[in-house]
Amino acid sequence: MRLLDALAAGSSSTRLAAALAVGTHPEPGFVDALVERCAIEPDFFVRDMLTWALTRLPSEITVPKLRVELGSEHAQARSQALHTLSKIGDPSAWPAITRSLLHDADDEVARSAWRAAVVLVPDGAKQGLAAELAMQFGRGDREVRLSLSRALVALGDVVEPVLRTAMASHDPMVRAHARATERLLRDPDAGFDLVVDAARRVVALGPEREETTAC
Repeated sequence: MRLLDALAAGSSSTRLAAALAVGTHPEPGFVDALVERCAIEPDFFVRDMLTWALTRLPSEITVPKLRVELGSEHAQARSQALHTLSKIGDPSAWPAITRSLLHDADDEVARSAWRAAVVLVPDGAKQGLAAELAMQFGRGDREVRLSLSRALVALGDVVEPVLRTAMASHDPMVRAHARATERLLRDPDAGFDLVVDAARRVVALGPEREETTAC
């Protein structure tokens, strides 16, 4: 009970220590408290420790609890549950990564869904996942776009057809994002920002200048 109380203490260092203690000596009885705290914990480092503690428990206990959280109305609950599922890596969670989560209006939830999806997706579903992710080219700020590109790159060469389609889009931001992703696929050290910046110039100068600005 002292550990449970400490998980909700006012001090983040106390909550962090409590999560560490729970993970060091995992007990199934702590699952509900850990999952509930993930949904509301404001400190990033504490959330990460809560996730670690959950990975220390049997997946047959944690995964069903986390799947319930995916339907929460609270974005953090969905995002953290997805993040934890990606760390657990149990393939049985794949069906819970729904299209609505992959397209969630909250960027953090969507990013967590992309990362979880590429960890959990079976080989036979990779092409479908690539097509689903590619529908969101051009979404969000730099961090969101880079997360999407990294998720697609993690799928490997199976993404090449969707990249070719996106690079022929009428939307210059979609084209640029697809080009940046293709470059990351070929060369992980390539400059993602340069390609996205080129797209902004295309928008400003007009499509007739695309060839000169995208180089």
